[in-house]
Amino acid sequence: MTAAEVESCYRKFTRGGAGLRVFSPPKLPEIQYSLYSNYCDIGFCLDQEGRRLVIVSCVDNLLKGAAGQAVQNMNVMYRWDEAEGLN
Repeated sequence: MTAAEVESCYRKFTRGGAGLRVFSPPKLPEIQYSLYSNYCDIGFCLDQEGRRLVIVSCVDNLLKGAAGQAVQNMNVMYRWDEAEGLN
């Protein structure tokens, strides 16, 4: 696979998902980008042969932990905006 194909798969899968950000190669997520937020940042590196993929994800588990997930679940349950009260 090429990096563009992998990125396309990630973007299709995460489309419309609140709190998900996909980084385009060669940029990788760093904790400083998701700190104090409810975001899960995802990035990757692909070797030159397109056979080995290294995936990097960053979350601030104080917000993307149990409390943040409970608020997100409640929003979905009541059909509110998924990010309500989290941004």
